[in-house]
Amino acid sequence: MKQSVYILACMAFACMFNSCGGNKFISSSGLHSAHFQQKVDGEKTCLYRIYNKNGVEACITNYGARVVSLMVPDRNGKMEDVVCGFSDINSYTSQSQNYGATVGRYIGRILHARYTMNGKEYHLQANHADGHTAHGGNPNFGARMWKARQTSPSSVTLTYLSPDGENGFPGNLHIELTYTITEDNALDISYKATTDKPTVLNLCNHSFFNISGNLNSSVENQTMWVDADYFTPYDSKKCVTGEFWPVESTPLNFKQPHAIGEHINDDYGQLHVVNGYDHAWALNHPGDDTRPAAWIYDEKSGRKMEIYTTEPAVHIYTGNGLKGKVEGKNGIYYPFRGAVCFETCHFQDSPNNPQFPSTALAPGEIFQSHTMYKFVIEK
Repeated sequence: MKQSVYILACMAFACMFNSCGGNKFISSSGLHSAHFQQKVDGEKTCLYRIYNKNGVEACITNYGARVVSLMVPDRNGKMEDVVCGFSDINSYTSQSQNYGATVGRYIGRILHARYTMNGKEYHLQANHADGHTAHGGNPNFGARMWKARQTSPSSVTLTYLSPDGENGFPGNLHIELTYTITEDNALDISYKATTDKPTVLNLCNHSFFNISGNLNSSVENQTMWVDADYFTPYDSKKCVTGEFWPVESTPLNFKQPHAIGEHINDDYGQLHVVNGYDHAWALNHPGDDTRPAAWIYDEKSGRKMEIYTTEPAVHIYTGNGLKGKVEGKNGIYYPFRGAVCFETCHFQDSPNNPQFPSTALAPGEIFQSHTMYKFVIEK
């Protein structure tokens, strides 16, 4: 039955004028597309719905190329939303946050808001209180207007031209991002980018996941595994030191799966700096998106989310800054540690740390990156 409905939807889609005005809907997560229509920087904001024949559905907005909702089944087939976000575009534009956003040009920090490339020093926007560039400056790509086109029910492509000098970064940077809901229940994210001047680039999706489907609960009881022997430590001000530390004999060791909350409150300096996990794990198989880099499992729902990526690191953030004060979808106030982010990316401050994998992009080169969040059921 679901497959027949999907085929009919595909046929109808081929004839549909796919724009804000011609694509009004209520998603299975309860989002109204009309609530995502306004103008930002003179351009229309829209909500796009992508889905597969199994009923897995994501809603994407062209404001910040954000994932707004993601409906996936539990072991009993019950569909629930597993990402935090908001029910209308005003909630996204009126406050500074990165729920579901595509963050760039550079996710994480570039220390002292400067770096040197090819003998030239570049000075960036210092939007952090300590004089650093954080998440590419303010606004970052998550608060920019992207152009979108949807060519099938399962996929939407967004593009953004970041002009030369935006937040201090050199080069006209053209980015193409495609979200796809695959037939095997994955949210697939593919990035491409080109530049006309040497620049640095570190793109990432910043979705807040709670795969239990109960966005009013903590993720601390969920089980996590990470294929990494090392992580990048911080100093006391949350600046990367440029080192790699072994996870062995630390609370950051997830080589054997265990609950997120098992050691998150241990008396360990790195946890004290960020009040939990908010670190980049150096993956054991960088560039290989044929094997999981990490996974998270919720025993109650049976949902397991596997993360595949071509990136060298996964930055895992356990919602330590959530305080139950932000009202999200369905009137839920997202609680402390009520979500976990799996930010597949390069390392913070790589332009100033040549021992880290390079984030440089030169004219004539094509930046490509791929990440997939795949959902499976454990009976």
